[in-house]
Amino acid sequence: MDIHEKYKVLTEYLKSLGSVAVAFSSGVDSTLLLYAAQQALGDKVIAVTAKSCSFPKRELDEAVSFCKERGIRHFVFTSEELEIEGFKHNPKNRCYLCKSELFSHIRKIADENGMAEVAEGSNTDDNGDYRPGLIAVAEQGVKSPLRQAELSKAEIRELSKEFGLPTWKKQSFACLSSRFPYGEEINEKKLSMVDRAEQLLIDKGFTQVRVRIHGNVARIELLPEEFEKLLAMRDEIAKRFKEFGFAYASLDLQGYRTGSMNETL
Repeated sequence: MDIHEKYKVLTEYLKSLGSVAVAFSSGVDSTLLLYAAQQALGDKVIAVTAKSCSFPKRELDEAVSFCKERGIRHFVFTSEELEIEGFKHNPKNRCYLCKSELFSHIRKIADENGMAEVAEGSNTDDNGDYRPGLIAVAEQGVKSPLRQAELSKAEIRELSKEFGLPTWKKQSFACLSSRFPYGEEINEKKLSMVDRAEQLLIDKGFTQVRVRIHGNVARIELLPEEFEKLLAMRDEIAKRFKEFGFAYASLDLQGYRTGSMNETL
């Protein structure tokens, strides 16, 4: 199927749900999903966003703005992952623990507002990596319409560009807890360090960024074509990272890739 046929499958599937609460992070995937849900269901859709210390304020602000501009009912709740038993110790099933808590909250909000189903934005690219969060999706009966329509990340970006969505070229994002090696304790101070470091690099114009934290060392992942740009401002970056609390800042020579913390599993 071409992408337009896949998009038709997506909207028809969403219509079949009757009404839906979309887990909305303002990322590339969930933005297209929410857009399609509104096109398919009109006012029988709500957006639900979890606010937490692992979710940067810029992402929350973009979520609020998107829903306001399009007249989508939007619910924001506070979900502090660090209070989930076992989460701060960063076990291998960290994402499962978080998603289980997250979707139970979203399901409650969906029920309170008469929404028949809950949907999330994973796509076919998520099928090949270690994704314990998808176990929680399956356990709680959460729908994955983008995967149902067999849409990839590249196709989602292409459709988003065609529909004029602001996220079509937005860098991919995952919660800040994914920047920690499994077994390294997650706390609010370190999450803030990562957030500030990544925001600095985003403000400097880097197109895809991850700052992985290893104790007091920052491991920067960028697109290889942007290595020279970073090296040209390395003194400034190193100084600012120290101000954020890092003792050292390093550049990962393999460059940006999703799920690099899973390489040690």
